[in-house]
Amino acid sequence: MQFAKDSFFLALQSRLAGLNPARTITMNGATVPAIVVVENLPPSSAEQAANAFYIEWGATSVVDGHSGSGALMSMECVISYYTFGTVASRVDRGRVLGQLDDELLAICQPPSTEKRDYAQAPSADLGTRVFWSQPRFSENAKSGVENQAERHADGRVERKAGITVFFFSEVTLS
Repeated sequence: MQFAKDSFFLALQSRLAGLNPARTITMNGATVPAIVVVENLPPSSAEQAANAFYIEWGATSVVDGHSGSGALMSMECVISYYTFGTVASRVDRGRVLGQLDDELLAICQPPSTEKRDYAQAPSADLGTRVFWSQPRFSENAKSGVENQAERHADGRVERKAGITVFFFSEVTLS
């Protein structure tokens, strides 16, 4: 499972670096593309940064009809992000959120990558691919960006997108 997680994350990270080299954050003194896996952050890490993508992994299961050796697995993930906008008055929050939406859609294409073992250097090709669904943007309980902002005292607007990631298991399931 970890190979699939790493392969998905590193594919999106490299695509973001190519698409928008200016979309970066500083972590542990290093400037990196602004996409982060939450479970890889230290427990004491600060609040999530604005204008950055955060991946959280969810439930994993065997896809129906695909049990046995090298079963096809599915794993849910949520990618969340928020913005305050780029101007002091924050009137461009919706526009910036739309840019982040567009970037997420772009880095998810094509919806597959090689599955690699990044626990060794250089990484090793594992002979299969990781592939995923299109992002499913969650709907707000209230409609419109302004109503979403009302729920946050600091004025941020946010979005969450669900993605189902598929991969073949490296273990034999019985």
